[in-house]
Amino acid sequence: MTNEESKSSEPISENKLFTEQAKPLLTDLLYPSESDEPIETITCYLKQAEPLTVSQIKDWQMLPPSIYVEEISEADFWEPVITEQDWYGDEEKARTSKFQQLNKLVVDELTVRQVFRVGESEMDVYLLGCQKDGERAGLKTKIVQT
Repeated sequence: MTNEESKSSEPISENKLFTEQAKPLLTDLLYPSESDEPIETITCYLKQAEPLTVSQIKDWQMLPPSIYVEEISEADFWEPVITEQDWYGDEEKARTSKFQQLNKLVVDELTVRQVFRVGESEMDVYLLGCQKDGERAGLKTKIVQT
């Protein structure tokens, strides 16, 4: 048991690479929806090289079968937050710039990226990818759509 514990604690320090790089970009950054929500970094124990399945996400989050989970395109996650609109003021432009930096970090640091929405009107959203060391990490936020 001790060996397993030490193995599981080793990757955590490696996972900090992505999470520590992302942390400064997440300060005061809210993902816009009907309820603007904070974004946080996450890690995931699922290590396979192949893309994750909805079933694996349900297992990872210990969700009952009745909870709706779907995979969406990464573009659908990023498009509303990295596209600058003509009417944006300084505050919106600064937010868009932070999201563009975050997007670049995710693209540079994570491969096999996937986005999953969990729930129906109040959804947890997970953007997960593989780090160079094979560990999965990513971002989590909430989107409210009524």
